[in-house]
Amino acid sequence: MTALGWSRKFPGKMGGVTFVLLGAPLTAWAQPMSPEIRAQVSPRDFTTLAAEIGAKVEKITVREGERFSKGEILVAFECSIQKAQVDEARTILAAAEKTVVVNQRLLALQSVGRLETEMAIAETDKARARLVASAAVMAKCAVAAPFAGWVVEQRVRAQQFVQPGQALLDILDDSVLELEFVVPSPWLVWLKPGHAFQVILDETARSYPVRLTRIGARIDPVSQTVKVVGTLEGHFPDLKSGMSGRVLLVPP
Repeated sequence: MTALGWSRKFPGKMGGVTFVLLGAPLTAWAQPMSPEIRAQVSPRDFTTLAAEIGAKVEKITVREGERFSKGEILVAFECSIQKAQVDEARTILAAAEKTVVVNQRLLALQSVGRLETEMAIAETDKARARLVASAAVMAKCAVAAPFAGWVVEQRVRAQQFVQPGQALLDILDDSVLELEFVVPSPWLVWLKPGHAFQVILDETARSYPVRLTRIGARIDPVSQTVKVVGTLEGHFPDLKSGMSGRVLLVPP
């Protein structure tokens, strides 16, 4: 055995003849090549907005691929019945409050009993609770954006009747983009949160700085890999969710 390869000795009349095969060092042969690590860009925050009431879609203010602001109304429902219920509950509450005022005056004059006054107060509390419930339903007639971002997919159309829980819009927030990929589990010996590296994305043919933020809680026992997540450092308007590329991450 030599430092550059291996040798073998064959016997002969004049002694052994040694043949030496030159090549890469044995240490290089013993170590497997680092696998190519592929990664995908994904948003940190994304969700599917769903209807909370059964109603007809009156209008959708954004379309697929359009940007919106936090708090902006994205979907509005036709809620004439719910509005009428709120008005009714408000009127009933006003009447109940007037009854309480009158009964309290009559109680002071001993013209009514205390029981009648207490019952009027209870009716006022009931009317107030009904108004709160009606207003809560009315508030669900408009779907506001929970964060600023983009519309990924529009699931319904205007004038369509939807059921509670039915998906309306898929949205995402691209203010913080993450990089998801898997690495061999033995790399966890040296790969820790905070590790800085680069990724080259196929769509832009450019490299971007990434810092590892999270390591998966479970290792796949079959492939002996673990999922890790890094955060792209900086704001890059040319990046979009779903882009993929090659991670420049080499074990020491």
